[in-house]
Amino acid sequence: MQGLLLLIFAKYQHLPFIQILSTKSTPTGLFGYWGNKGGVNIFLKFYGYYVSIINCHLPPHMANNDQRLEHFDRILEMQNFEAQDIPNILDHDLILWFGDMNFRIEDFGLHFVRESIKNQCYSDLWEKDQDCWEMGLCLSLQLSIAKRHDPLLREFQEGPLLFPPTYKFDKNSNNYDTSEKKRKPAWTDRILWRLKRQPQAAVHTPTLSAPHFTLFPRSYVSHMLYSISDHKPVTSTFDLELKPLVSAPLITLLPESLCTEESDLLISYSLTADFLSSPWDWIGLYKVGLRHINDYVSYVWVRDNQVSFSDGLNQVYIDISDIPETEDQFLLFYYSNNLHSVVGISKPFKIQPRSFLAEGPLDEAQPQI
Repeated sequence: MQGLLLLIFAKYQHLPFIQILSTKSTPTGLFGYWGNKGGVNIFLKFYGYYVSIINCHLPPHMANNDQRLEHFDRILEMQNFEAQDIPNILDHDLILWFGDMNFRIEDFGLHFVRESIKNQCYSDLWEKDQDCWEMGLCLSLQLSIAKRHDPLLREFQEGPLLFPPTYKFDKNSNNYDTSEKKRKPAWTDRILWRLKRQPQAAVHTPTLSAPHFTLFPRSYVSHMLYSISDHKPVTSTFDLELKPLVSAPLITLLPESLCTEESDLLISYSLTADFLSSPWDWIGLYKVGLRHINDYVSYVWVRDNQVSFSDGLNQVYIDISDIPETEDQFLLFYYSNNLHSVVGISKPFKIQPRSFLAEGPLDEAQPQI
């Protein structure tokens, strides 16, 4: 895939309940051989619920609406998963789909569109179809028409477009296209969502996909201050309220059992009965405020440094000789090689002042994700 990037950020306390199950890229350019168009997907479990997040770039130009729908359906249909216990994407609890969808304002001329934008009369550019309003959707013509003809696209919802069209601008300015082509402004950059097995409801009405899984859209805005592109970025915020299907982590790291012996930190942890450990599992020591799983200040392979174990309880030690005395708080993460995820996190703690031994760095391979 070329030119598409999808990043997920999470507060560290949620990490034991986030499991990335699959990542996938679906090129649709040049009959599926070129990644200038297409989609990238991250599929994960979040507190036991299935969530898919898709970033896409669909074909441009006014006349290519049918091609856009074809690519949309192809990206969705290609989200198949090899594991037998993973449901079809249409059975996921939540799908977030966003990107440069390239849908255009079809039935109005350039002058009318620009005057409507100038006067902030965005409703003049929306589809005035009554069914669209009853669903709480404020959509430009091409996307609205597409929804009526495409059963998969019809199941996705969107917030109201209360901001100016985000394409096409002269670079480094807030002026719409002044080139010879004078492209008509359009809401090409969109954020959609779909909740499982639920008819579309009004935007301001709580939407349920399950008895304890509720999504509240809070904002949908563009950011006109950014001018490095001919598009303006779009963001949306949601409140997601859920009753966790999984409430206990697979690994519990016990901060009350932390102690120092010379240059080693002794760690106690317990495992759930159904957790399958691996010789390549490791525990990392991090400062609070870390940005990436590879930001550890020390680590230990759990099987290498195990000092004792009993039913459900294990102890390992981790070398902290290279860590200077500090008032910073630390965290312990347990990373599962089988699940490719963090499955346990300790509470924040401080390392008590101690004497440090002058020892060299570990001569072993460092874990990288």
